[in-house]
Amino acid sequence: MTDEAKRYFTAAEVERLIPRLQDLMGRVMAAHQEAGRVRQALGDAQRVLTLAGGVRLRPEEWRGRKARLREATRQIRERLGEVLATGGVPKDLELGLVDFPALIDDREVNLCWRYGERRIRFWHGLDEGYAARKPLPGSRRPSEEA
Repeated sequence: MTDEAKRYFTAAEVERLIPRLQDLMGRVMAAHQEAGRVRQALGDAQRVLTLAGGVRLRPEEWRGRKARLREATRQIRERLGEVLATGGVPKDLELGLVDFPALIDDREVNLCWRYGERRIRFWHGLDEGYAARKPLPGSRRPSEEA
């Protein structure tokens, strides 16, 4: 994508997307957690199998877990595709972070949204991340919001 074609967002534009982002990232986060649980269960079962010297695993249970993992992975990919289609870039599936390109004082930055936030109040540089979030110019603190 050329710089001419690159889309930059305002905080107001991203805020209009928040209800959709909340739904999508909520689903992504839930599927990510489920995939983690299933991966852990599969790993535990594999260790038991190895330690027991190859005792036969229950194939229906193994297939069921693998199917749950495939479904969770499919849901994650599908929902992340929908987030990308909004113009956002998912950054962290556990925190539910999504960045949106923006310009502040002619500087290219990311507007930073975290799952559960109702407004866009933070930004960070392109070479920075969540830990370096800064308040948007003129934004109110959470305690000042209605």
